[in-house]
Amino acid sequence: MSARFGPAGNSDSFSKKYKSSTDAPLFLKEIGLDHYEYQCGRGVRVSDKTAADLRKKAEDTGITLSLHAPYFISLSSLEAEKRDNSINYILQSCDAAMRIGADRIVIHSGSCSKISREEALELAKDTLTRARAMAVEQGYESIHFCPETMGKTNQLGTLEEVLELCRLDDTFLPCIDFGHLNARTFGGIKTIEDYEKMFDLVEDKLGHDRFNIFHSHFSKIKYTQPGGEKNHLTFEDTEYGPDFEPLMELTARKGISPVFICESAGTQAEDSLRMKTEYMKYIK
Repeated sequence: MSARFGPAGNSDSFSKKYKSSTDAPLFLKEIGLDHYEYQCGRGVRVSDKTAADLRKKAEDTGITLSLHAPYFISLSSLEAEKRDNSINYILQSCDAAMRIGADRIVIHSGSCSKISREEALELAKDTLTRARAMAVEQGYESIHFCPETMGKTNQLGTLEEVLELCRLDDTFLPCIDFGHLNARTFGGIKTIEDYEKMFDLVEDKLGHDRFNIFHSHFSKIKYTQPGGEKNHLTFEDTEYGPDFEPLMELTARKGISPVFICESAGTQAEDSLRMKTEYMKYIK
């Protein structure tokens, strides 16, 4: 097993050549990538026909799949109704993931702007625990939940907080968004040692088996102080980080097999390929 690489949704170059997201596996196979993250950020609307078409093309091309659950999920909302709705969105995402043949869904962690981080984390733990129990009850036990590290400082989703969420269930995998973590620390990721500290923390908290297959997002992200994340950039940007090269070297050196999803603005396929090319330099 080796690391897998692909885009979040469809790049501008894909849209010039193809019309339907169901053709994404064909495009990715052509250019040398091996994973696709299907986007349901604005709601889960995946017809059976779309799901079957995407699933078949992914199987035929050997492209593995993940799915991004709706952005408006809030695990830590103060309103019980919103937390219950979030559970429903997670279950809808599990259903869509099963139908397209994905084995993991990415879930935003929530906000803590009106309460302490500790209170927000406890609410999020309760919401995720209930969501997992219902997912298993409904036959979605094969789907990994991937709580995501977030880029704004008033959001729940430091690496430590996400790892706490992942400790709730052995099937949970962290979605480590390195661009988000860099943004919320105002450029805190600079060296291979910075990445290694994160890797060590993940392995220490979750064990090697889950560290070996963690999920991740990567992009350069503009940020402001004290808010954090502003907007996604491309790898052409030289002002904001983080740099992907040390992360690729470290991943290869560790011999682990995570999924790297590139979220560059419009060039996510090309930038994902740059990551994979860099990674392959170190694979013996």
